[in-house]
Amino acid sequence: MDIILLVLHVVLSLGIITLVLLQKGAGASAGAAFGGGGGSGSVFGATGSANFLSKTTAIFAIAFFVNSLVLAYMAANREVRTESVIDALIAPSTEISTEAAVPSEDVPAPEGLESSAPAPVEVETSAEDVPPADVPAPAE
Repeated sequence: MDIILLVLHVVLSLGIITLVLLQKGAGASAGAAFGGGGGSGSVFGATGSANFLSKTTAIFAIAFFVNSLVLAYMAANREVRTESVIDALIAPSTEISTEAAVPSEDVPAPEGLESSAPAPVEVETSAEDVPPADVPAPAE
């Protein structure tokens, strides 16, 4: 349905452009260049072209306006399902902890804030356990 309305929209716009160019303007316009000069030998006759072209242009303009409103309504009320990675990452957590966290003994927590992080664990290592770095020794 969307495609049909979009194709109709393009056809109506091209029709309006063509009809406006064919109408006789104040001076030597594009309508006069295409044979719309209004002479007795023209297709629409001496006065028939103004009525026919202006009425057809009005009909095309009304149809274009209505089609624009229908397309805008359909675009605004479209049900779009997007599967976004960001939406999956920001999904709210269903579990909420209500237990009071106990601050660690080593570092005092600021007043009013409680830390839920565990206390750091000290690991003893010796120089023999650490592999040598790939950085060359400084030149002396």
